[in-house]
Amino acid sequence: MSSMAKQTQERANLLQGTLDMLILRTLVYGPAHGHQIGKNIQRTTNDFLQMQHGSLYPALHRLERRRWVNSKWETAPDRNREFKYYRLTDKGRKQLVVEESQWKRMAEAVARVMWPAAQES
Repeated sequence: MSSMAKQTQERANLLQGTLDMLILRTLVYGPAHGHQIGKNIQRTTNDFLQMQHGSLYPALHRLERRRWVNSKWETAPDRNREFKYYRLTDKGRKQLVVEESQWKRMAEAVARVMWPAAQES
């Protein structure tokens, strides 16, 4: 694999891992269907992150395959329509702790490069 292809793959993995972490974190608060998950992430980030179906649903399916979430079709309490509700599993809760720790280490490393003077005090 060329170095450019490797960088592209690493960036995709970073973005994918970040999306996975945000979904897992959203589900800490309880079951939600895909649209609710996307809206929560969008609202929480003050519209900075907007979840596209082409990213969100493949991520949810990936998390299901890893058994970090499970899903079940249920009728929405306020509607006469079924939605696929996703729930965080015990395995997903453990993975979220790992993801948050890795994210924090990465953010701290980037901050040391971006704002070195702030680290000296």
